[in-house]
Amino acid sequence: MNPKVDFYFDKAQKWQKEQAELRQIVLDCQLTEELKWGVPCYTFQNSNIVLIHAFKDYCALLFFKGALLSDTDGILIQQSKNVQAARQIRFTDLNEIVDQKKILKNYIYEAVEIEKAGLKVVLKKTEEFKITEEFQKKLDENPKLHTAFKALSPGRQRAYLLHFSSPKQSKTRESRIEKVIGLILEGKGLNN
Repeated sequence: MNPKVDFYFDKAQKWQKEQAELRQIVLDCQLTEELKWGVPCYTFQNSNIVLIHAFKDYCALLFFKGALLSDTDGILIQQSKNVQAARQIRFTDLNEIVDQKKILKNYIYEAVEIEKAGLKVVLKKTEEFKITEEFQKKLDENPKLHTAFKALSPGRQRAYLLHFSSPKQSKTRESRIEKVIGLILEGKGLNN
C-alpha cells in the first residue's frame, strides 16, 4: 500500500467498502500502487495495468489494455464506442467483488502477461474516424480551414472529429463546428 493513495480511499463517500476490497485484490497481485489522474493506478515495471475509479452509479476496475484481454467471463465493458483500448469491470455491490475475487485476479494476471509480452492495442488511425457532413461541407467551402485542420496533430484532429460527431442533431453539430473554427485556424486543439 502506498500511503500517498490512502486519502483517495479515506475520502470516498460512495463505494468506500467496494473500492477498499478492489484495492486489496489488486495489491494481492503484487502491482505497484500509485496515484495518477487523482485515482489509484496500479503498475507493473512502470507500465499502467489497472486503475480503480468511482462513478455515481458504480465503481470499477479499468484495464488500460482491456481490449486485449480474453474476457472469458464476459464482464468487460467498453465505456463508449470511441474508447479503443481500455475496458472496465463495473460493480454496484461489495458481494459482487467478493464473489468474483478469483476471476478479477485472473484478469489482472492476464493484463500483466500482456504487458510482459509487449503487446499493443492497434488504434484506429485518424483517417478512419468519420467526418460529419457538416464539417466536410465547411472544409470544402474554406480551403484555409482545410489546410489548418490537416496541419493539426492526429490527436487534435481526432478530438475535433469526436467532438463534432457526438451530437445527434445536425444543428448542434453545426453549432459546435462554428464555435471552434477560430481555434482550428490558429492551429490549436479543442482544449487550448
